[in-house]
Amino acid sequence: MLSNSRKYINSASLALTIALLTVGCTEDTGNMGIFPVEDGVSTSVAIYDVTSKSLSMGSIIADNSNGYLGVVVDSETGDTIKAECAAQFYCLEDYNMPPKEVMLGDITVDAQGNKTAKRGVVKCDSCEIRIYLSSFFGEKNNPMKLEVYELSKTNILEETEKYYADVDLTKYIGSTTPIATKVFTPNDYSVDETTSSGSSYINNIRILLPTSIGQKILEAYYENPKNFENSYKFIRNVCPGFYFKISNGEGTMLKTMVDVFNIYYNYGDKNDVSIINEGVTRFSATPEVIQSTRFSNSNLTNLINETGHTYLKTPAGICTEMTLPIDDVFKGHESDSISLAEITLTRYNKSQTNNQFGTPKNLLLVRKAEMHSFFENNEITNNRTNYICTFNSTYNTYTYSNICRLLSYCYNEKKEGAKKEGITEEQWIKNHPDWDKVVLIPVVTSSNTSGNLTSVSHDMSLNSVKLIGGDTKLKMQVVYSRFNKE
Repeated sequence: MLSNSRKYINSASLALTIALLTVGCTEDTGNMGIFPVEDGVSTSVAIYDVTSKSLSMGSIIADNSNGYLGVVVDSETGDTIKAECAAQFYCLEDYNMPPKEVMLGDITVDAQGNKTAKRGVVKCDSCEIRIYLSSFFGEKNNPMKLEVYELSKTNILEETEKYYADVDLTKYIGSTTPIATKVFTPNDYSVDETTSSGSSYINNIRILLPTSIGQKILEAYYENPKNFENSYKFIRNVCPGFYFKISNGEGTMLKTMVDVFNIYYNYGDKNDVSIINEGVTRFSATPEVIQSTRFSNSNLTNLINETGHTYLKTPAGICTEMTLPIDDVFKGHESDSISLAEITLTRYNKSQTNNQFGTPKNLLLVRKAEMHSFFENNEITNNRTNYICTFNSTYNTYTYSNICRLLSYCYNEKKEGAKKEGITEEQWIKNHPDWDKVVLIPVVTSSNTSGNLTSVSHDMSLNSVKLIGGDTKLKMQVVYSRFNKE
């Protein structure tokens, strides 16, 4: 029997299908699972329509392990995507510097080339920030101008807060005047090819800061070393961090690996006044302190409103929402076991779209009601209410091979929720309009040495994918199993 929502195929035994299903699906209700054909089980397959549409991701948590800097134009929207970032710097526990009495002031050189310096003088020789690049999108020889600002000591980026990718980082700046500027290209042509091609070289941007910045920090140490006992005290009392933005140059987006703040000075030997050593005080922006990126990515409304397909766009852009036909799946099958529920999303070929960005590797399927709390609570997938699949470049698809546990979870939630609240299921649905909706969000993942998933976070790369959907219904295949009556 055919309807406008599904195609239904009966079979006394789909032995081949059952043989291919290597993983069953079980629920506390006991009505899910795969049963051997020889136990007298008949199976059936139904194909259901799934509707989809584009959806704004809204405000998302910023990536704290990387920073992003740059300005690029999205060829699909004409929108200018901007990224600017703020970074705090980690201070080692109980940080120590040389005793003040061996610190050296200005170095003088006599006619014989002998170097001398006044001892017991705290002097910054120079200071710099090096921004090490993980990767970049765009032209490697594109000139860019970077501005650096000091963050405020009176309005601190608090480690207990979660910062989102649309946060206005300028409100944390101490002064609206930059302390340093740097004109550079993503590929550093000031480094010789032999050095840059070496295995130990990491591409970086070197920004010279005023020596007064380093001088303040060195003097702060000798005035009160307790402010260097940990990062909490260091950030609040010594150096709250820096804010970086690209003020000129379009066409490149940088992904930073780590920022390093170096302060150089000279110091002597306690016993030999003729010895002069070069010292460096080094602080790094690490995940233990805050790195926060602000993305400006507007003008997405037209894409979201297109109905012939759906989109995935990052960073902080568009995800795809799907409405699952949960009631249809269970209607008339209350006594059956659902062995499999599979859905595939197909990407339009890049050649068919005006798109120069990448394709997300991993796609999270999560209930719409949990699309923000999943990341806020640092969750990992449970293969019940959320799943991850990987892009298949051979078939140009994302496939969720079995979401039967999700279907059962949502169906039982509705029935039990209505019963608990003493209302009809129709009334419960009106009160919970997103109960049957999921969203697809590009993510990056991390695993331990055993291959177990340890983290899931938003993909902040420049990605853009157009998926078949919208006016074109997606298809979900459901396999049922039923014990034959004697």
